[in-house]
Amino acid sequence: MRSNRIGPIVSFCNTSPESAPIVAGELSTFRQLETNCHNGATSLNNLILTFTRGELCAYVDARIIGLADTSQDWIYRSAKTLWVNTRGELSQDTLKRLREATLRQYSSVWSHSKTLSFAKAFLRYLTKIRLDTRYGAYELFLEMPKLIKARMAVTSRIITHTDIENVLTYIKRTEREGRINSDRALEFTAFILFSAYTGQRSVATVAKLTVKQFRDAIKHKVLHVKASQDKIRFEHYVPLHPEVIDAIIPLLNGKAGNETLFRYNSIGAWVKRAKIPLTRIHNPFVLGDLRKFAEQYGDVIGWEQSNRAYIMTHGVSGVVWKHYRNPLPENIYTKYMESWKSVHLDATGPNP
Repeated sequence: MRSNRIGPIVSFCNTSPESAPIVAGELSTFRQLETNCHNGATSLNNLILTFTRGELCAYVDARIIGLADTSQDWIYRSAKTLWVNTRGELSQDTLKRLREATLRQYSSVWSHSKTLSFAKAFLRYLTKIRLDTRYGAYELFLEMPKLIKARMAVTSRIITHTDIENVLTYIKRTEREGRINSDRALEFTAFILFSAYTGQRSVATVAKLTVKQFRDAIKHKVLHVKASQDKIRFEHYVPLHPEVIDAIIPLLNGKAGNETLFRYNSIGAWVKRAKIPLTRIHNPFVLGDLRKFAEQYGDVIGWEQSNRAYIMTHGVSGVVWKHYRNPLPENIYTKYMESWKSVHLDATGPNP
């Protein structure tokens, strides 16, 4: 079932072609367009091809299978933008309008790439489904703008050891003041510690981990993350720091094994409301900063790069990782603890 967040494109896909209103003068009928195409169109400047709403929706349905809600949301957004700006007519003018609308609607290069890449992929789909290579030629009009990017020596979002301890202190303080109960304080603290010590992705991984996985992990000090629980579908082992184990154990009592351990939506909403300040930047703390901390503090303590890449599933798509490396869980834990054993994250005092 599709997410409620993408209502506009869902209603569009669920509306029969016969009942869909056609705006007068918006575009010619598909038959007329095809006739124009074959009667003298010799270049992309005057070539007009078409596609149907049904073809677009079929492509969307195929693309969203197995994707997380956030990824599905971008597919729906991109499909809606494509249809609104073309209405089934592909020409130099409509694709130019699509590109310009995308660049106006979004401010980030990442968003531009997502939307335009979807349109290019759909053109390749039409090339195959209609056995007409002319569709692929339209990619020419969907190129990303050639921007000169300023390269910074380091990321502007720096998360320090003090920042993580301030978050833990804030949780402890809000519990003491009665703004959250002890159960929520335990859960929030465990989430922060696990994510900061391991660098796992909050939405793609931590939110999906079950009670049974942690119960098994406590015995061996290593958590087994399934491929379906990782953004890049990389099955891997995650060592548990002693402080993480101590924080996790109280959460396991009285819970069924198939339950997810953390209520991610509750934690995420609380963090957004809390607006906990950081020491090096003006923006408040967000859950994604925990992964940044693990990566950045790993440099401070000399965390071995191969061990770090495996645990955080960063840069593990090459031939060496796919066909040669297969580290054992006990070795992963030993190597990890060489760097992290002496690290302690505690609620430090009155800050922030």
